[in-house]
Amino acid sequence: MWNVLLRIKLIMKTKENIKDRVKGSAREAKGKVKEVAGRAMKDRNLEGRGKAEKYAGKAQRKVGEVEKVFDA
Repeated sequence: MWNVLLRIKLIMKTKENIKDRVKGSAREAKGKVKEVAGRAMKDRNLEGRGKAEKYAGKAQRKVGEVEKVFDA
């Protein structure tokens, strides 16, 4: 019984880790697009927001990777 509950908990945590990594990668890509668009249009505000979003996505992706290491 306890083994089944532990396995379910591990599976749920693994899904959260994957979700963090996927969302982080998507956010990172979206930020990169904004950054390049801002640079192309010489819009420093858009470029800055893009960089911020890119780094936030990178951090979110890393959180998912770190959680995966500690759950294993």
